[in-house]
Amino acid sequence: MSSRNTRPRTPSAALSPRRAVGLRMLAVAAAVATYLAGSGVPAAADGATPVVSRGVTIPAFYQPPADLPTTNGTLIRTEPLPLGLSIPGLDGRPMPGTATRLMYRSTDSNGQAVGVTGAYIEPWAQWRGTGPRPLVALASGTMGQGDQCAPSFALQHPLTLTGDTLSVGYEALAVYRLLATGAAVVVTDYVGLGATDRLHTYVNRLDEGRALLDAARAARAVPGASVTDRSRVGLYGYSQGGGASAAAAELQPTYAPDVPLAGTYVGAPPADLTAVIGGIDGSALAGALGWSLNGFAQSDPAVRDVIEANVNEAGRAALKDTSTMCVGDAILRYAFTRSSRWITGGRSLTAVIAASPEASAVLDRQRIGTLKPAGPVRVATGVQDDIVPHRQARQLAVDWCRKGADVTYQAVSLPNLGDKLLTNHLAPLITDQGDAVAWLTDRLAGRTAYSNCWTMPLQP
Repeated sequence: MSSRNTRPRTPSAALSPRRAVGLRMLAVAAAVATYLAGSGVPAAADGATPVVSRGVTIPAFYQPPADLPTTNGTLIRTEPLPLGLSIPGLDGRPMPGTATRLMYRSTDSNGQAVGVTGAYIEPWAQWRGTGPRPLVALASGTMGQGDQCAPSFALQHPLTLTGDTLSVGYEALAVYRLLATGAAVVVTDYVGLGATDRLHTYVNRLDEGRALLDAARAARAVPGASVTDRSRVGLYGYSQGGGASAAAAELQPTYAPDVPLAGTYVGAPPADLTAVIGGIDGSALAGALGWSLNGFAQSDPAVRDVIEANVNEAGRAALKDTSTMCVGDAILRYAFTRSSRWITGGRSLTAVIAASPEASAVLDRQRIGTLKPAGPVRVATGVQDDIVPHRQARQLAVDWCRKGADVTYQAVSLPNLGDKLLTNHLAPLITDQGDAVAWLTDRLAGRTAYSNCWTMPLQP
């Protein structure tokens, strides 16, 4: 067996039927918090050399073929995906739906064809809005960089807990709430997360935005899927996922005009990576700095050169270590670590980037907000968020408003729940989720969105 740890890598009244269905969906989703079963990880298929990442065998399904299709969004393969949290419905079909694991073609930030994995879920609930059943393409929040952290894997194994890794499928709550509306959901694993041929390019806007749009394309071809090219499409994401959905909304007019985008939810987006690096440095999520450096080093020689010139031995070891970690692992091992421990001369990563025009240019190209997004967008950010800073997320809404976009901006006001602890970042994920799902459902039903750009000062 090959191992991701050792093989060479680059660093009161009666309820209405609809409400009753919704409550049942939420009840299933709530089980995420108390799911305590073991990982039950399947072995690789016969005849394939399995990849092992931190003691977890990655199914052979996740290994892309040598030859990929020529068209973005083309379905490469599928197989049934048993959901880890599922119960029988009244008609015998599983609730919240029937899931399919999938692989499809996309194009990475270097223009190269890439196989991306994910999952499509055909909902048990009926769609009661206008038009055919819509589709939500969901971009997960940060899961990690190890293949065992892939969102589609987490749908099957809501808790992966071994002696070497810890992954929790926290996005199941959003997925199940969306399914309860009657919309189908497709989840992307992003470029390199799950797929075993490369490293996950964490927060790379082109890789993530394209992978999300191509997931929407691929969903139409899934056997048994009820969505078609006439189905309205919504994009949904928070944190890393918010950056991906924002990037996809900007890319849709030129990259995927065939995807009929009805609305995009952008939660706590890392729109300005220079500002986000400062928020993450020294926080509970400090390990994400390793994922960023690893991913950009793989994609861009300028970043690779900066790492070679500035990262010390401790930093090199941390980059290798984080490349196979999930969020739980990274928090346990690297929480509150300062990047200065990884840099020669005790400098911060922010200082190193500022001193390198080449590295600064790479991050500038990752800036979200330079293009007008397609369709209405809803941007939400917690005012106390110090991990993915509130100020830069709000600036994204301002930038889009200046370009004439249809923006609904929501500042989520909560008490300060602890600096650098992740709590100020995670709390709005839950408290705003119901409103986010309701807003997106209205767009999928064809209802008009009303911009509130007029409430925001747009002066420089």
